Amino acid sequence: MIPSDCLVVVVGATGAVGREALAILESRGHPADRIRAVASARSAGSTIPYAGSAIQVSEAGPASFAGARVALFCATSDIARTLAPAARAAGCAVVDNSSAFRADPDVPLVVPEVNGPDVSRVPSPALIANPNCSTILLLVALEPLRAKFGIERIVVSTYQAVSGAGAAAITELQQQASEMLAGRAPQPKVFAEPCAFNVFSHNSAMDEATGLNGEEKKMISETRRIWNDPNVEVSPMCVRVPVVRAHSESVSVTLKHPASESEVREAFRGAEGVVIIDDRKGNKFPTPLQASGTDPVYVGRLRADPGSKRDSAGRTRNHCLFLSGDQLRKGAALNAIQIADLLAK
Repeated sequence: MIPSDCLVVVVGATGAVGREALAILESRGHPADRIRAVASARSAGSTIPYAGSAIQVSEAGPASFAGARVALFCATSDIARTLAPAARAAGCAVVDNSSAFRADPDVPLVVPEVNGPDVSRVPSPALIANPNCSTILLLVALEPLRAKFGIERIVVSTYQAVSGAGAAAITELQQQASEMLAGRAPQPKVFAEPCAFNVFSHNSAMDEATGLNGEEKKMISETRRIWNDPNVEVSPMCVRVPVVRAHSESVSVTLKHPASESEVREAFRGAEGVVIIDDRKGNKFPTPLQASGTDPVYVGRLRADPGSKRDSAGRTRNHCLFLSGDQLRKGAALNAIQIADLLAK
């Protein structure tokens, strides 16, 4: 855990991920005087409630990192590229939530439950990238299976909350829901399509040559980097759904070694960061509402792929699951803080 005497800089403190990072630090009892909240000039001078008091926000700049040991970047890629070098020059380790450094082969891409030991090999002051939220949730859920049986192929469909596109997207969903219930046509602004009572392809840029959108490309490349497995096959389909917070994913995996359903369930026993919700009789499985505001990745609908052949012992290489996880916590702020915890060791 980050020591209580460690000065932590939260860059982008007034944004959704920045506020989530502050909430997590507050819940851990990290002292207010050991946190420096910085943001844009527009937000400078505002205050953020913290531990019964408030933290004042200052303007982010090269001087923001003096005396600090770790900086949690919860801002845009442009800000990360501009200020991360200044932070490191001040001797401050950087954990970046943006996409600025994710594709850089010299910058580790870390999910602590999966490749946490990579942190110990990073030269100081460290620069570590937080993966894409959908990738984080997917790999936390699959790590128990990869560790036990190996994974050859992943087919995943995401059901991504609008909050992944920022606060304006949440407001748009709320407004459109009211408009449609009142019989009025919604007017999309944040998204190209109405997000209320609708499902559409993820709003990241589409590659016309490959047919992949940006979110899907990230899931492919980041999975291979984090697992250090350039041969794993990843086939994603990413969509937005009319959910405020927490992403869900439907996953089908091909294991390298066959397993029975009971062996798959046993692999999840004690798995770090995973909670199983798999009540077939009660028809209760993970939902984004359950996941919202919580830390684990919830996993359920565990079953052998019904279309696969099984051997005489009931084993198959093809298995399915469903997951839900809070993309603002484990998919962003919490993962970054867990990386900082490892750096503190």
